[in-house]
Amino acid sequence: MRIALLGGTGDIGEGLAIRWARDTSHTVHIGSRDPEKGKEKAAEYRSELTDRGFEVEITGSGNETAAAAADVVVVSVPPQYAADTVASVAESLEKGDIVVSPAVAMDRDKSGFHYDRPEGGSIAEVIARATPEAIPVVGAFQNLAAGALTDLDNELDYHVVVTGDDPEARVDIKELSEEIDGIDALIGGPLANSGEIEAITPLLINLAMNNDGLHDLGVKFQ
Repeated sequence: MRIALLGGTGDIGEGLAIRWARDTSHTVHIGSRDPEKGKEKAAEYRSELTDRGFEVEITGSGNETAAAAADVVVVSVPPQYAADTVASVAESLEKGDIVVSPAVAMDRDKSGFHYDRPEGGSIAEVIARATPEAIPVVGAFQNLAAGALTDLDNELDYHVVVTGDDPEARVDIKELSEEIDGIDALIGGPLANSGEIEAITPLLINLAMNNDGLHDLGVKFQ
């Protein structure tokens, strides 16, 4: 499988990229608005994993090129740029591709972080409206801490909740999620349920900020 991470130069994109590159045989493409930055970051990730003894396939390019080369396109950009990013690569998407939304819209004030629910219901649904109708959109990875992913010495033990209106796409992303060591995935129903999943993230951050030993907190449903 070919996986593109649009905005793969950021923390969540980096974490998913290096985990998939290390733990699977999939080809990973790092996308960026600046193609040179995509190439530079891909080289950094390759170097880190090579130094750890792993042979990996990570390439870098502009977002459009990365999306055109992929079967799964992860929109790992800040939420305010998600819809525009998808719109910019829409012509590069083909039938059979899956778009994945890990983004969460949050505000911060003196009391902590709060979910900033978009008018469209969730960032995943905002992305879906910017995506060609034939391409399924799946919500996943919203509750994973970027720091937990990017630290390869950290052993993961988290659940990922997968939402989407296309049952086959949901299962595909569930299985892809579980190829990352330490990740289990649960089906959360249709894409309309994504807001409930996204809203957990500010709670996790607030808990991590206010309790010792809970840095990079994630969720595990038992």
